[in-house]
Amino acid sequence: MQHPSLFTPVTLGSIALPNRILMAPLTRCRADADHIPTAIMAEYYAQRASAGLIIAEATMAIEGNSAFGGREPGIYSAAQVAAWKKVTDAVHAKGGRIALQIWHGGRACHSLLNNGAQPVAPSPLRITNDETHTPQGKKPYEIPRELRDDELPGIVAGFRRAAQNALAAGFDGVEVHGANGYLLDEFLRDGSNQRRGPYGGPIANRARLLLEVVDAVTGVWGASRVGVRLSPLNSYNDMKDSDPVGLTRYVAAQLNARGIAYLHLMRGDFFGLQKADVVSAARAEFKGALVGNMGYTPTEAAQAVTDGTLAAVAFGHHYVSNPDLVERVAVGAALVEPDANTFYSPSPRGYTDYPRLTAG
Repeated sequence: MQHPSLFTPVTLGSIALPNRILMAPLTRCRADADHIPTAIMAEYYAQRASAGLIIAEATMAIEGNSAFGGREPGIYSAAQVAAWKKVTDAVHAKGGRIALQIWHGGRACHSLLNNGAQPVAPSPLRITNDETHTPQGKKPYEIPRELRDDELPGIVAGFRRAAQNALAAGFDGVEVHGANGYLLDEFLRDGSNQRRGPYGGPIANRARLLLEVVDAVTGVWGASRVGVRLSPLNSYNDMKDSDPVGLTRYVAAQLNARGIAYLHLMRGDFFGLQKADVVSAARAEFKGALVGNMGYTPTEAAQAVTDGTLAAVAFGHHYVSNPDLVERVAVGAALVEPDANTFYSPSPRGYTDYPRLTAG
């Protein structure tokens, strides 16, 4: 066996895993027009059930103005819960474990995807470094409406309901999405949060909404089945922060005090614009299970587990094209590269048709 440290059991909180190779959340836009998971999604996730833990794709916690792609799934309706139950049943039937990442798109959303509803954010600052896909083609991002302080309890309540629905749908845990320039991350970082008052200014205020959401979700699940994903360096969605290491330290310490199951940390920046060692900062403050993500090779992942830096590693784009990633890593087989042209198409092509490793 190659990389044996990746194949030792580990427990994230109270979620027991047979190996340390996790499937990172990957938006694939295969839900239907009402954001209801489809049968092909159950097939897709069941194909990848050998992962230590599948973290299912970013899923809308709140109905209204949180869609950004058109066919991402939700977890706010009874029909969505019933459809997700078919997904979790399919994964469990293959011996797998699956957590749901709950999410609000914030300023990355567009009114053309949300029945005319203006996107919302901590501050009225639009994304300027890209355009977004809409039913009318690519369009500039819109200036979001600044959320009032008195609206934020409703956001927290929406995440609480999403957590309750995820429990009803049979997931093994939930991950709060605090990364990649979506709503909770927008509050965290000072490049997107320029508000005053209890949710703006110093790090403690900017982290308030994320931590209120975490507290609400742990109130449903218990802390030992809740994870949080952070990306303090990632400039995706026009994001930046003046002190990403300080932000990482503060949030990691707060999450450590709450005893959550794991902290899922994206260590870098998709575009290489922001650089710092946030892994050491997180490790210094968070004593629980730290999950690394972003560009790890199996060799590097195994070393990080061996030296105690990480409890597990989440692999992203290679899980698109290698449903049997665990088995391939175990024998040192080459990994198939994904076709980016099929990442978000509604077709089975590039979704459930990647071949498994054949014997011999």
